[in-house]
Amino acid sequence: MGTLTVWKFDSASGADEAVAVLRDLASKQLIKIQDAATVRWDEGKKKPKTHQLNNLAGAGALGGAFWGMLFGLIFFVPLLGAAIGAAAGAVGGAFTDVGIDDDFIRRVRDEVTPGTSALFVMSSDAVVDKVKEAFAGSSPELIFTNLTDEQEAAIREAFAEQD
Repeated sequence: MGTLTVWKFDSASGADEAVAVLRDLASKQLIKIQDAATVRWDEGKKKPKTHQLNNLAGAGALGGAFWGMLFGLIFFVPLLGAAIGAAAGAVGGAFTDVGIDDDFIRRVRDEVTPGTSALFVMSSDAVVDKVKEAFAGSSPELIFTNLTDEQEAAIREAFAEQD
């Protein structure tokens, strides 16, 4: 079963710093990373900067389309010039179908604000106590949604990048 986790940090650089911790956990086989991305929202900026972490999961199992749509829905960041307003309902429906509900979207939107950052990870096979222990020093807040195997497969299918 896959899990989409969102680790919120109280500084704009926190998620970037946490990538090294996540990389170390993966190298010790304490967590298997399917895909990951960061959101960094510096103080005084109108919108956050997002970055897919292909270096943690090869080519990225979910792809840029998934992260782009998720971040667009959460932060109202336009995707390739597309208007979010009309598309938000359709995109929101697709996420609901794969287990990411409006409460999750709303909570992330409310908590990841200027001056903070977040690390989004699609993972499996985590040794939860070791992962929690590894992040304890940075005091992140964990927001997560557990996905069933079917929901994870639906995410991969719905948001697979077209070649």
